[in-house]
This record gives sequence, C-alpha cells and structure tokens, in this order.
Amino acid sequence: MEDKIRNAIEEAMEKSPERKFVQTLEMAFTLRDIDLKNPKNRIQEEVRLPKGRGKKIRIAIFATGEMASKAKGGELEILDPATISDLGDDKKAARKIADKYHFFLSEVPHMALIGRHLGIVLGPRGKMPRPVPPVVDPAGLAQVLQSTVVVRSRDRVTFHTSFGSDAQTMDDLNENALAIFNRVISRLDRGVSNLRSLYIKTSMGPSVAVGGLF
Repeated sequence: MEDKIRNAIEEAMEKSPERKFVQTLEMAFTLRDIDLKNPKNRIQEEVRLPKGRGKKIRIAIFATGEMASKAKGGELEILDPATISDLGDDKKAARKIADKYHFFLSEVPHMALIGRHLGIVLGPRGKMPRPVPPVVDPAGLAQVLQSTVVVRSRDRVTFHTSFGSDAQTMDDLNENALAIFNRVISRLDRGVSNLRSLYIKTSMGPSVAVGGLF
C-alpha cells in the first residue's frame, strides 16, 4: 500500500499546475457497506502527522490576562472573551471567525459561554475549543495542533482531509498519508474492504486514484 499511495502522490504532484503559493495535499476516502446514519460508525479521528503539515495553520485562543500573555509566546492569535456574546448575535461574523481558524482553544471559564453563543457555528464544523487549564501552557498545545489534522466523515460516505503540502518531500508526504490511511482503515469493521476508493490531489490539481486497493 505504501508504494501505491506514493505513486498516486507523485502523479498528483506531476499533474498539478504550478502555483506561486504552497498547495495543500489532500486525500479523499469513499466508503461502502457502512451505515453512517449510525453515529457509532462515523469516522472522527485526530491524527498527528509524523512529518507535520508543511505549512503553518491558524490557531486562536479565547483568553485574557496571564493566559493571553502565555499564548502570545506561541503560534496563537488571541480572541477577547468579551466578544463571544456579540459574535453569537452576528452569525456572519461568527462564521467568518470559524472559517478563519483551524483550531480553537479557550480558558476553562469561557467554555460554557462559547457553547451557548457559538456552539451552533463551531459545533457542526468540529471546531469547539479545547479547554486549557491554568497550569497548562497554551503554546505547547498549539505546537501539537500545528501538526494535527482532523479526519471526519459525519454521515457522508465521501470525506477528505489534508496530509501535507507541496513544500514537503515525497518521503514526508507518503509517511503522513500512510498515518491517516492506517488510522481510517483501523476504524472500519472490514478494513480496506469497506473502502470504495481513495483519491489524492493538490489544492488546484486533478484527483488521482490510488490503484489496486483490493
């Protein structure tokens, strides 16, 4: 399987038009013979990529005072908790914030307020904040999240996730893709037999099938 995925990555990179920005590499799974209406069968996994994402992602934290000061030392953007209720009243602004960041963190005392006002926007996107206790360094959490991707099927048989960027080496991309593939397959009752197809693509390039899955 390692060689098959590698071949698909190489082909996707070759067919991708050259761009002046770093493109994301994505993999798209299509499942079969699985009832995803049953929440227990859905894929919801966080995978830490062994070779990282290949580019920075945006992470925000709802914090004030000492926690905000700690966060400034990491790869975090500070959001004022005083704006939570206002964002809840402005769905357009809330959606904009939700789409701007890959992950959210929050001081523990703000979690209930976030759930009440922003849960309807962040929840369906799988972006509810991770609570950060006072003794935990938010910069450390952010560092871990910089190399973490979420693989989430919801109730759809086809779902996708990123596994790196075209700034990375082929070896790194292949190792990342295998980490995600193995995690997804481990969640399926019949393993690869529950997989109808697997495609690889760059942000702007065509999809390339991973051949010989069975």
